[in-house]
Amino acid sequence: QVHLVESGGGLVQPGGSLRLSCAASGTISSINRMGWYRQAPGQQRELVAHITMWASTNYADAVRGRFTIFRDNARNTVYLQMNSLKPEDAAVYYCNAVISTAGTVYEYWGHGTQVTVSS
Repeated sequence: QVHLVESGGGLVQPGGSLRLSCAASGTISSINRMGWYRQAPGQQRELVAHITMWASTNYADAVRGRFTIFRDNARNTVYLQMNSLKPEDAAVYYCNAVISTAGTVYEYWGHGTQVTVSS
């Protein structure tokens, strides 16, 4: 069993910054990929960014250049540094992890953390 614990959401003014973190714990052989998705009210969940175990990154066009994803492999933690936040970035942000355990690959989701961008 693997748990993802997210933190760092909150209220920020437009143009401000937030850093989200997500720590994975449990029985983990390797973390193939970790990332962040978001879901705004009435919208589908969408990819924000992810990073592979080889540190390859992928960003949604809407956040490229403003958000940075990075990971601490020793702590099984992924971070999302969000700069120049816009009102349209407001959403519930979900951590996602693709993890290998005893030769089997599983996908896990966090419970989500709210990001509100408002003046």
